[in-house]
Parts: sequence; C-alpha cells; structure tokens
Amino acid sequence: MASGSGEHFLRQLSSSNGLQAAQDGYGGGGGGRRRGSRRWSKKRAGGRGYGGGGKGEAAASASAGRKRVMVVVDDSSGAKHAMMWALTHVANRGDFLTLLHVLPHYGAGAEEAPSLANSLGTLCKACRPEVEVEALVIQGPKLGTILSQVKKLEASVLVLSQTKPSTFCWLNCLARSSGEELVEQCINQAECLTLAVRKQSKGVGGYLVSTRWQKNFWLLA
Repeated sequence: MASGSGEHFLRQLSSSNGLQAAQDGYGGGGGGRRRGSRRWSKKRAGGRGYGGGGKGEAAASASAGRKRVMVVVDDSSGAKHAMMWALTHVANRGDFLTLLHVLPHYGAGAEEAPSLANSLGTLCKACRPEVEVEALVIQGPKLGTILSQVKKLEASVLVLSQTKPSTFCWLNCLARSSGEELVEQCINQAECLTLAVRKQSKGVGGYLVSTRWQKNFWLLA
C-alpha cells in the first residue's frame, strides 16, 4: 500500500465509526523485564542496528509527524497476518513499527523468541524498507506488559490478532478463550487506538477488524 494510505484508512475508519486515535482508561499493572531489542534502520550500515526506544525517541518521532504502530507478535499465523496488515494498511513512510513479543515469567519459549523476533523484523523491513522496524522481546505478564509499553513508547496504534471463535463459543457466549479476553482488555484499556485483526478464509477474502466501537468490521482490501 502506498505511503499515506495508512492515514487514509484510519481517517476513514474514524469518520465511519466515531473512532479517535487516543483512548482513555489505561490500567493493568506494570511491564516486565526486557530480554532484548533490535531495530532495522536504513540509516545504519548494513541496514541493521540495536536500539531500545523510549520516551525521548517517541517525543522526537511525534514532533516529526511520525507515528508508532505497535504489533503484538508470537509464532502463530494469525499474529503474522496481523503484523503484515499493520505494515501495509496502517504504517506510512518514516513511521515506526514496533513488534512486541511478550514471554511469560516462567521462561517458556525464551530461547526461540529472539530468533522469531529477528525473522519477523527482517521480513517487515524487506517488504517495506521505508518503515522503521524494531522488535522488543520482554518477559512479564502479557496484559500489563502490552499496556505499559504502549504508554512508555507513546504508541499511536496497537494491533493484535484475533482468533476465530470456536463453535462452542458461538453456542455459549459465556465461554471465552484467554486470547479473546486479552484482546478485549487491550481494546478497552490501552491508551491508543487498538485494532484486533483476523484474516478471512480464502473463499471470503479480506479482514475482520474489531475496535472499541465496532466489532468484526469487514475490510475487503
């Protein structure tokens, strides 16, 4: 998607559904322990470098008219689809795309996490070299870590993958997976516009996008 189309999409979504870029009601505890970060930048030799981000960088990017799009990633296909959707539909030239991989405290997946973050970051930079890409791997409670990083880095947009509800969930609305609960809590509590994205099947096409104001908005593109 060409530069500027991300802003057009957000304006279109805002005008049709009453959305706003910033939301109130942050909550949910503090962040976790950072295990590593990497940034891919065309300003550095070889196109790669390490960087930690932070409020100073967030303020500088805001003053330059650039936004930070944060995507929660893991090893699922849904998370990869959400990442690529954010890269092509939300991020513009010069924007920051932050890939956040949150690990549980007990260390499951800690060895594979840097490799996963590295491969996803490399993929994003290869697809859109004009977007500044960084990957953060942090160990801690998932909801609290996501909310605290959104606040700390002053993200403009948070993107998560949403899973397809199971047949049982359709029959009994009281049954919800932990993933669905996390998405709903992020939508309601994050201090920025939060979008939950799910790619439709090949026969249908497009994406389903959920926000605080509208659920499963069908986006064909």
